[in-house]
Amino acid sequence: MGVPGFGVFFGTEPPQIHAPGEYTRSMAYTVLARKHRSRSFEEVVGQEPIARTLRAAIDAGRVAHAYLFCGTRGVGKTSTARIFANELNNADGSADVQAAIMRGDDTDVIEIDGASNRGVEEARDLIANAIYRPMRGPYKIYIIDEVHMLTREAFNALLKTMEEPPEHVKFILCTTEPQKVPPTIQSRCQRFDFRAIATPQIADHLAHVIKEEGYDADADLVHMVARLGNGSMRDALSVLDRLMASGDKKLTVALLESVLGLPDREVIGGLIDALADGEPGPAIDKAGELLARGTSADQVLEALLDRLRDLMVLSACGPETELVDLAGETRKQDFERAQKFDTACLVHMIAVTEAIQRSIRSSSAPRALFDACIARLALTERLADVTAMLESASGKA
Repeated sequence: MGVPGFGVFFGTEPPQIHAPGEYTRSMAYTVLARKHRSRSFEEVVGQEPIARTLRAAIDAGRVAHAYLFCGTRGVGKTSTARIFANELNNADGSADVQAAIMRGDDTDVIEIDGASNRGVEEARDLIANAIYRPMRGPYKIYIIDEVHMLTREAFNALLKTMEEPPEHVKFILCTTEPQKVPPTIQSRCQRFDFRAIATPQIADHLAHVIKEEGYDADADLVHMVARLGNGSMRDALSVLDRLMASGDKKLTVALLESVLGLPDREVIGGLIDALADGEPGPAIDKAGELLARGTSADQVLEALLDRLRDLMVLSACGPETELVDLAGETRKQDFERAQKFDTACLVHMIAVTEAIQRSIRSSSAPRALFDACIARLALTERLADVTAMLESASGKA
C-alpha cells in the first residue's frame, strides 16, 4: 500500500473490479522470477560478497544512510535491497512484515519507480514525507528503482535530503546506468556493483527451481537456459517459464529449440562437421537445412558463433576447462569436434562469421552473403595454405 496522500507517486494502483466467475487459474499464477525470489542474504545467488558485507554492516552497527546498487537487469539489485530493508526493519522476524516488504507494499519500506516518478514535485513530496517517523520499524527506508531516470531538478531536490538526512531515514538507490547518476548523489552513497551471475550458478539455481516445480530436465537443457540468461537470473527464469508453459513435464533441448525458434543443435553440429571436412557443398546444404526450418540467417550465424567459440576454448584450454558451459556427453562430443581444427583456424572462423553477421543485417542480398560465409568457412584451411604459399613465394622473390 502507498503512503496516505502520495498514492500516485508511490505506484499504488486503483483496485480492479471483476465480474463474478471472471477469475481464472491463470490469474493466480506467479511467475518463477517472483515465486523463487531470494528472501534472505543466505539465498542470494551470485552476489555473495555483497550479501556478506551488508550483513556485517548490520551486525557491526555501521549502516550508512544511503546505498547505490549498480548492475545490469535481473542480477538481484531490488531483491537485495528488500532483503536489506527487512533485516533493518524486521528484527523480530515477523513473517507478515517480511512478506509485505518482499511484495513492495510495506508502510515503512517505500518503493519508488524512478522511471515513472521522475519529476521535481514527486521528489519534493518524498522530502516532505521523510520528516515523519516510521510507523512500526526503526527506519523509513526508500528504495528508488532506476534512479538514473530522475530529472536533474528531482536529483537536486533529493540531494538536499541526502546531505543531512533524518536519522530514521535510509536510501537504497538501484540503477542499471550508474554513469547517469550525478556525482553529487554518488558521493553520498556506499556503492555496490552487482556483477553478472556466472552461468554455472544460474544453472544450479535453475535445477533447484525445476525440482521444486515438479519437472524433470536434461542437464544440457539446464545449461542452455542458463546461458540464454546472459548473466541475468530473471531472464533465465523467464525462459524457463516459457518452457514450463508448454505443458511438458520433461524439459528437453528439442523443446527449447521449438519454443524459442532456435537452430537445431544437432544440425549445427553437422554443419561444423561439414566445415571440418573442407567441402563447401555439403556445408552449404546443411546450412540450407537450417534456413528451410524457418531459422533466420542471423540466428544460424549467432548459434554458429557460440559453437565455434566453445570449440576454440576447448581446443586452447583442454576438455576440463570451466570456461565452457557444457555437460556430460555434449562436452565430450564438442571436444572431439575441436580436435578437427587448430586453434588459429577457429579464431579466423569466428572473425569471418562475426563480420558477415554484421554485414548481412543491412545487405540487399543476405542469402548470397550467408552462403558465401559458409563456403569461406569450409575453405578456411585451403585459403590459409594458398596465402602461406604466396607469402613464401614473395619472400623468395
